[in-house]
Amino acid sequence: METNLRVIDADGHITETDEQVRPYMDSPYRDRTATFYPRDNWDRSLGGTLGTRASDAKSWLKAMDDGGLSTAVLFPTNGIGFGWIREPDFAVALARAYNSFFAEEFTKTSPRLKGVALVPFQDVQEGVKELRRAVKELGMVGAMLPAVGLRLPLGHTSYWPIYEEAEKLDCPVAVHATVRGPHFFAADMFDQFIDVHTLSHPFAQMIQMTSLILRGVMERFPRLRIAFMEAGCSWVPYWMGRMDEEWEKRGQAEAPICKKKPSDYVLSGRVFLHAEGYEPLLSQTAQILGPQTLFYASDWPHWDHEFPENIHNLQRREDLSAETKRWIFSETAKKMYKLN
Repeated sequence: METNLRVIDADGHITETDEQVRPYMDSPYRDRTATFYPRDNWDRSLGGTLGTRASDAKSWLKAMDDGGLSTAVLFPTNGIGFGWIREPDFAVALARAYNSFFAEEFTKTSPRLKGVALVPFQDVQEGVKELRRAVKELGMVGAMLPAVGLRLPLGHTSYWPIYEEAEKLDCPVAVHATVRGPHFFAADMFDQFIDVHTLSHPFAQMIQMTSLILRGVMERFPRLRIAFMEAGCSWVPYWMGRMDEEWEKRGQAEAPICKKKPSDYVLSGRVFLHAEGYEPLLSQTAQILGPQTLFYASDWPHWDHEFPENIHNLQRREDLSAETKRWIFSETAKKMYKLN
């Protein structure tokens, strides 16, 4: 087992609070008494027995040193429900505040901490401006796309100016799901978090991959890089085959902008996926998709993280070559986020 591999975390989280972000908000938005993000009441931590908090750079840097990470690319926690915000002006104000907060309190503390920006899809014109500011002025390395919550699927032409800007900026867009709004991913018939969470991420990612590819986003923006977070990767060979089957029969009539087989876009080197150590078909998936599409993510400090054990589990897998592990642990993240 190799022990000297560089490890980049392509998807960790900060546990930001409203009070941390509030000072960065413009008036009158900072004076709101309602919570900034839509919430739910699931007991994610099982009474405080699972997960922890990482609301500052010091906590993250200690975890990185303890777990052997060289760099961490960080997403919000409450912010992954950003798509459910309905007020466009507030969405713009909150995205600006979160991005400024992250740059000031994380990026400036250490270059090892990289941020993925919140972008207000609720106001596309302002979303383009904020993505540009976040990347060019604040040093953030990508944009988060809410897999759940927005009224339109991510492939809708309304959102194309944001993808055009991401392509110009040479930064990836990362689709991230949440359990909030289980009716969105057909889980509202269930009464327990275990059922809802099991369905949430893969079902939402299937929805959005279908939209982004069949609606023509990857055709229209041939340099755009798209990542799908926290759903594993071994669902993708099945899903691209299913999309191909539908496209071959109906694509010319109903998905005319999608000029190639959907699998061609998945295999184009511009789609990136989370490699989970628990996936029994990880090796076969790496052979089909190519190891350069797969990345490591800690998901720390969320309730279901397995950091740093998930590093060790991947390192110990005998069905993955040394070259595949190198891509998973660092090279894919470097390619995806344009890291050194």
